[in-house]
Amino acid sequence: MFKLRALTAAVLAFAAAGAFAQAASSPAATPRVDQRQANQEKRIDQGIASGELTKRETRRLEKEQVAINRAEDKAKADGTVTKAERRRLHKMQNHASHDIRHQKHDAQTAKP
Repeated sequence: MFKLRALTAAVLAFAAAGAFAQAASSPAATPRVDQRQANQEKRIDQGIASGELTKRETRRLEKEQVAINRAEDKAKADGTVTKAERRRLHKMQNHASHDIRHQKHDAQTAKP
């Protein structure tokens, strides 16, 4: 009887540990997307500080970042970010990264 209780307790402990581990590595987590967002926002801030971005360019780039954030929130809404959703987010970020580089190096400068 004692062995049965001990075995049952062990099985429940392993099941609980597995559930906890699965919750910790949530399929809705997007650390790479979040890190790229932070890097892109930093690049925009650097462009503003250096005068490489005009107010109009800054507004447009920031709108693009907001759109990516909304798409990420929408992808996470159901609790899982699918491969297709990740691919779309990465494509949006690639486009935004290109736009940031282009706007920072287009010879337009902000008025002092």
